Amino acid sequence: MQLVIFDLDGTLVDSVQDLCNSVNATRTYMGMEQLPMELVASYVGNGAPILIRRAMGPGASEAKVEEALAYFLGYYREHMLDHTRPYPGVVEALEQIHEQGSRMAVLTNKPERFSRDMCTGLGFGKYFFQVYGGNSFEQKKPDPIGIHTLAKECGAHLSGTWMIGDSSTDILTARNAGVRCAGVTYGISPESLKATPPDYLMDSMLELPALLTAKA
Repeated sequence: MQLVIFDLDGTLVDSVQDLCNSVNATRTYMGMEQLPMELVASYVGNGAPILIRRAMGPGASEAKVEEALAYFLGYYREHMLDHTRPYPGVVEALEQIHEQGSRMAVLTNKPERFSRDMCTGLGFGKYFFQVYGGNSFEQKKPDPIGIHTLAKECGAHLSGTWMIGDSSTDILTARNAGVRCAGVTYGISPESLKATPPDYLMDSMLELPALLTAKA
């Protein structure tokens, strides 16, 4: 049995616009100017606290960052599905992998509740036996605790476990856990895969079912 673990933002879903809108709504609330989408996107991937800390800038006090984070989480909870959609081919690929008999899970640095609600709201939560977020464990990715926990929960061997993501954080998580990995070229941080290359690169999630079959 293979276990396939997916990152969420930039891998399964295109969420940049809703994240950017929520960050800029937060900056407006805090009396600050808005930021370009490309800059906000570069801040994504290490969880909401770090996203907001980066968006607030180095001069923001800890109290201001905490205030901004609270506002951001409330705003994003209400607006995280305004524009966010699965990337082309994602749902079809998940269905094919499910039919092949592999177990699937999500491991993201987005807060767990948001991640579960997003997967459910977009209609593909049924494919995952577990969804873990950035607050599910004491350590976030690239710490391997999430992968090791998921493998243990479903009885998968690490030799049959895959991590799929769009950034160096996902690849480092796989390396730290001792599992194989594939990266997608269409995500939020694909440029980071040049310095930290995965075992395989995919231009579409539709490539994954055949890859898993070939490397089983």
